Parts: sequence; structure tokens; C-alpha cells
Amino acid sequence: MKRHRTSLAGQQRVVVAFVAAVALLAAGCSGRTGTDTDSTTSGQGGSSAVSADFGDLTEVCQDGDASTASAQGVTAEQIEVGVFSDIGFTKNSEFVDAAKVFTSWCNDNGGINGRTLVANTRDTKLMEPRQRMIEACREDFALVGGGAGLDALGVKERLNCLLPSFPAQAVQERAAGADLEVSASPSKVPGYDNYAGFRTWAVDEAYPDSKQAIGLINGDSAITKAVQQMTLETLDAIGAKVVYNELYPTMGVSDWTPYAQAIKNNGVKGLIFMGSFDQLAKLEEVLTNMDYKLDWIDPNNNAYNAQFLELLGRSADFQNNIVDLSGVAPLESDEPAVEQLKELYAKYAPDAQITLPAMRAWSSWLLFAKSAAACGDELTRKCVYDNARQETAWTGGGLHAANDLQNPIPPQPCFNVEQATSEGWQPADFDPDNGLYRCDIPARKFTADFGTPMTLAEVGKTMDDVQ
Repeated sequence: MKRHRTSLAGQQRVVVAFVAAVALLAAGCSGRTGTDTDSTTSGQGGSSAVSADFGDLTEVCQDGDASTASAQGVTAEQIEVGVFSDIGFTKNSEFVDAAKVFTSWCNDNGGINGRTLVANTRDTKLMEPRQRMIEACREDFALVGGGAGLDALGVKERLNCLLPSFPAQAVQERAAGADLEVSASPSKVPGYDNYAGFRTWAVDEAYPDSKQAIGLINGDSAITKAVQQMTLETLDAIGAKVVYNELYPTMGVSDWTPYAQAIKNNGVKGLIFMGSFDQLAKLEEVLTNMDYKLDWIDPNNNAYNAQFLELLGRSADFQNNIVDLSGVAPLESDEPAVEQLKELYAKYAPDAQITLPAMRAWSSWLLFAKSAAACGDELTRKCVYDNARQETAWTGGGLHAANDLQNPIPPQPCFNVEQATSEGWQPADFDPDNGLYRCDIPARKFTADFGTPMTLAEVGKTMDDVQ
């Protein structure tokens, strides 16, 4: 019995560490609790007070005379869609907030051809994507504007029930780019390193002295180790030398001094940190107190928020934190679509924060709405999926660089770099060549096998089965 209790305790520690590690990668994959977003209640004011245009998209939502129940989740009165979120674990409501704002705005403008949009929150609580997917398969017309840290756990069920997905964020290799998925602003392209352009710019152009002195710190778990291997492959391919490569306990570190001292002793000039930004802020505090300044630190773009800047304190100006927004317009920009998004949040969810994943979610909602509206009264899964795939230069109304949804592997993906300061986030000097973005560095395909997206064929189905 004693041995059994010890073993069980050890297993529990492993599970806790695993869960914490996934949280590092899934910071943008959650929303509020609840069965739905109460989206059938319109915002402050009727449709006459709200424009149906968004950015350069016109009449995103509209009145109409829909009369048929054309598919599961679709009646003459409404369309039910699912929003996946790890809300029960992360307590992060960004995807559900985005759903609330979009559906409120859309319904104030007549919905989709007169059908009201209803968003059902599917709270995966991190470990329950499969259970929520089974529920979605019974009730939802499609999945829109969500994500889950362990999204691969539900992809088999999704393909079995032929449920289209318009995710805000995809995480695992088996889920990102799986069949019947259309990512309006891909956060992950299967088989490719989304950050290759950013990394190449950093070590070849912006901070060439750092190229032979790169450091990595990752959470100690199987998942973050996989990310570590992807990063190492890209760094090797672009000729960068890693002089320090360390793991840290995924539950956090009480004293970052040994890590900071090792960074200094190894002469690290560029640091890539894959973990929770609050832990990085603690590490940077130690480095700053040691008067050790790196050329650059990549905290990953989950740190692109005001909270990280506050946690940094004086390190916000002493250290040089840079993040790649991967072709999404900065919140600090004066792009009309960004300004309009801020206005809609202020109207429908004034206490909610607009985050990078939330902007991706908004683009997914726009894509779904446009594609569904084009189907008219005969709204079917095949119609909405086919319409979405026809977009060859989708920008979410101006929220991000153009994406070809027919061919989600761009020959030269765009990136854009923001720099942390005590005055807020500011654009770095990365020589944009396409408006806000830079798009001149070719995509880089991984040589190692990190997994492939799931296909309909793997569950015994084809596109001919999609109705």
C-alpha cells in the first residue's frame, strides 16, 4: 500500500506538470464559463445605430427571409455554432468575449440572412476536448472562433461527424490544418515554422552579433520539448549557434538566479523563452539586477499584452523584448479595422480585453459570416466550407496580412515585430515591405517529422460525405 500511495502521488505530480506545460502553449485558448454567450441579446441600440460593414468588408450581416431548417444547428430563425475554449482551466475569456461581441453586433444587423447567430461555449477544461466535441457533433452547425490547448483530442470526433471548423487558434500537429478546417489567420501551418522569418531577421539583420550566442529556455514537458526541437531545427538551418539550452519546471521557479547566472556565464545574447510570461518577467528582473543586458529576448507572442509590461518593471526598458505578431495588425496601429474592433468591444463588452488570439477569432467569425451569407436560404456545411476556401486574399477586413485560404502554405509568409517599452508596445525596426508587414523571407519546411494533420480518410470518409 505504501508503494501504491507513493506511485499515485508521483503520477499526480506528472499530471499537474503536464497540465501546466500545456497551459504555456494554450494561453490564448479559452473563454468564459456558460452554455452560451447570451448572444441573442443585442447590444446597446438597434441595427439602425450600428453599421454592418467591417473594415473593407461590406454588409457582413444582414436581414433576410430564410425559411428552411437546412442543416443540423440551422433553423429558419437561428444558427447554432460552437466556440471551443479552455475557460474552466485558464479562466481566460478572450474567445467567448469575441463570440459575444461578434454575435451581438451581427444580430443587431439582422444576423445571417435573418437568422440569429447563437454561440455555444464548449468548455474543454483543458482535458475534455473529446467530450465537448461529441456535444458539438450533436448540436452545432460548425465551430467558429475558438481553440483548445489539447485540440488534437477532439479532431477524430469532429471529422467523424463532418463538422467544419473555423478556429481562432490551432495548437497540436494533428489538429492544425486537419480536413474540414479553415483558418482565417493561421497561427500554425502544419510542417512549417511560422517564426522562421522573424528568427532570420533577428539574427541576420537586426542583431547579427547574437547569431553565435543564442539561448533557449523551455518548460520541461513533452509538448514544450517538441516546440524546442522545432526551434532548434530552424536555428540550425539559418546558421545560428545555441550556446545555452535549458528546461525549467513547468510549475514555475522560485529563484531564477541560477538560470540568469548561466545565461551570463555562457554569454547569451539572444534568448528564446517558451513559457509563461510571468515567469520570464521574474528571470528578467534577476538579469537586470545583475546588470546583464541581452541583445534581444523573445517572450513569444502570448506576452503581447499590458500585463507583461507591468510585470517587467524597469526591465521593460533595460532589456529588449521583441515579439512576432505573425502578420496580425498591432493594437497600437491606426488601421481602420483595428479602430473599429476597439469601438465594437467598447459597445458590447467594455470590460473585455482585445488580445492577439481574439483578433484571430474575429477574423474567423467574419469569414464564417461572409461564407454563410453567400449560401442564402440553403445553408449547408458543404456550402459554407466551399465558400470559405474560395478566399485567396483574406485579411479579416484589414486585421491581418492577406492569406490564401485555397493554399494555406504561403511561399513567403508575413511577419511583424513589436517591441516592449515602459510606454507600451511599439513597432520594431524590421523593414516592412508590405504595409505593416514584412513578407520577403521564404517559408521554411521542417525536415523532421513532428506529426501530420488528421484527414477524413483516416476516419473512413471523404469530402463527398459532407452535406
